[in-house]
Amino acid sequence: MRFDSTGKVSLDHIYSQPDPRSYFNVLGPLDYCVPQQAKPYLEKLIEEYRESRSVAVPTVVDIGCSYGINAALLKYDLTMDDLYARYRDEEYAEGAEADAGAREALLARDRELSRTHRSAHRVRFVGMDVSGNALSYALEAGFVDDAVHANLEEDEPTPRQRAQLAGADLVISTGCLGYVTERTLTRVVQAQGGGRPWMAHFVLRMFPFDPVERALAALGYETVRVETLFRQRRFASPQEQAGVLDTMSAAGVEQANLEAEGWLYAQLYVSRPHGRE
Repeated sequence: MRFDSTGKVSLDHIYSQPDPRSYFNVLGPLDYCVPQQAKPYLEKLIEEYRESRSVAVPTVVDIGCSYGINAALLKYDLTMDDLYARYRDEEYAEGAEADAGAREALLARDRELSRTHRSAHRVRFVGMDVSGNALSYALEAGFVDDAVHANLEEDEPTPRQRAQLAGADLVISTGCLGYVTERTLTRVVQAQGGGRPWMAHFVLRMFPFDPVERALAALGYETVRVETLFRQRRFASPQEQAGVLDTMSAAGVEQANLEAEGWLYAQLYVSRPHGRE
């Protein structure tokens, strides 16, 4: 196993495949579940925005969307268990990740899902990610309605990317903050041309949110941390657990016997413009 500077095991390879099979086959044994944990909170926030702003079809920008997981859960009222069963199906078992035929079969099945499983609450998803393969799949499957292939940590958005991001009603993430910083969020807000979307970010406890909160405050936001803690996934190994606990200790994060029991935990931060603009 390879580990990154935070002590976490590196799973970069699962985001760069042409379809989601590796993603679900690797994360399944780790009980990865934070998108499912996030779903009811995101549904509630979307409905609150819809009602308060009288927007029939809110636009949600999902930062670090990978294969469009949050979009699939929210647009088609699926569960993570549904997705695990879908992509770990033996009919599409791995063995030839480069098999274009298998990818096309998965896409055909997912496009049918997009046509036949519409939620009662409509929402438009714009996915943003650094992985071109994951984004392409999410867009071709119909999970996301638009895709922004960008690394806003490194680069200013292009005119086209600004246009894609503009008009966002909500900005969400379920795991990328910590690797993505306030730099990306600031650039997303600046692309709005004066508008300020609501935000909901699920952030691992090992990553401090203070720099993000300060940057958002400077843009006119107030942030509330939800007291509930959310399981993200199990540790991949004792070595990963030890590395993460060391990182948390160095950052002054109290473990409270949570991560020490074998799970990574996230916290939810909801940011809205002052005065609920």
